[in-house]
Amino acid sequence: MYLQNQLHQHPERVALHNEIHARPPEAIGVPQSISHVVMVCDAAQREASRVHMAALARDHHQAQPDGASTHIRLDLGAFRVRWELHTEFVTWTFMRTVNAQTLGEREPELALDVVPRQWFAGIPGQCLASLHLWVLSTNAVDTGPWIKNLLHEETLVASTVADGFGEVYTDFAVHADGFSRMLLLVGGMMPRRLGRLVQGLLEIETYRMAALLGLPAARDASQVLASAERELAELAQAIRAATPNDEPMLLDRLTRLAGQVESQHAATHSRFSASAAYFELVDKRIEDIAESRLAGMQTIREFMTRRLTPARSTCAWSARRQDALSQRVSRISNLLRTRVEIEQQQSSQALLATMNKRQDMQLKMQSTVEGLSVAAITYYIVGLISYLTKGAQHWGWPWSPELTAAATIPLVVTGVWWSLRRLHHSVFKG
Repeated sequence: MYLQNQLHQHPERVALHNEIHARPPEAIGVPQSISHVVMVCDAAQREASRVHMAALARDHHQAQPDGASTHIRLDLGAFRVRWELHTEFVTWTFMRTVNAQTLGEREPELALDVVPRQWFAGIPGQCLASLHLWVLSTNAVDTGPWIKNLLHEETLVASTVADGFGEVYTDFAVHADGFSRMLLLVGGMMPRRLGRLVQGLLEIETYRMAALLGLPAARDASQVLASAERELAELAQAIRAATPNDEPMLLDRLTRLAGQVESQHAATHSRFSASAAYFELVDKRIEDIAESRLAGMQTIREFMTRRLTPARSTCAWSARRQDALSQRVSRISNLLRTRVEIEQQQSSQALLATMNKRQDMQLKMQSTVEGLSVAAITYYIVGLISYLTKGAQHWGWPWSPELTAAATIPLVVTGVWWSLRRLHHSVFKG
């Protein structure tokens, strides 16, 4: 103990350790009436939801809940309430023990009957799902009238659950009060196990609706994707017959299309990823309740498989379609850019070839100029020699100026030509 206290603790250790105990199921007895509400909330509404829960505790003279907790449970005497904070939504679960003597009545007791109405109406957020669940003993009531009065027989779904220790009935329909309904009959089940079963059934409804949030986004995205795919096909065809003058316009259209596709992808990718995760949670919760078939009835798994598969496939197909379109736009963009770069390289090569030709011409002209320069310089030097010879005759120079000039011409030409070659060599190769 002493050594453990001396160790430097990770700041998130306690929170990570307690995550395994987050949202634990609670023991539930029978008969029980449960009302479950799922509210979609933004960041401000989630915080307002916590404040709303604290107000309920204050009104019933209960201690204020922890401000950092993600799940709160309160026993207020007449009813119990469970508040859970999720990433996108907040769930409220109200529970009360019903009177066994009234189980045969046409209108069963609701958990919300004892919840303050004004407070309940002020719950922040938008309602995504709401469910009334009654947990009854198999020996306490005749199930026939209950099923007939509570559920629609034409859409009835039923199965045994918890390895045969219970039976669940529902129609997955929204009734006139805005709530779905579910009836759970159990016999000889421990309260803790019953609590886990009830939580699993509530989470099936919660995650089913949360998963379907991706379906409207998928339908909206399909229209945008269809338009983008048509435009991309037109661009691909135009690129094949495009001239260099058309390429800037095509590149501009392709860039705007890429921006549109990436914007749509960014707006819906997180929604599709969340829906995929929620669909997996639905599958896991259905597996957890360990259901089996009731004679002549459709099971929850069969109902979900048949009804949710099209929505799940639509969301998954939209996500794959977005990824594929983004990749196609990227490939065609790279193709067009490569084509433009090749043409630019070819233009640069042609420009270099032209420059080389001009340089060769300049060298040839320079060679011609060098020849004229040799002649001109020789002419001036020989003229100077002629003048020097005329002056030197007064001091006894034996040869005439003309003869002297003629004799020095080969030497002057050779010297001038050699000097110019040395200068050319030092400038261009030095």
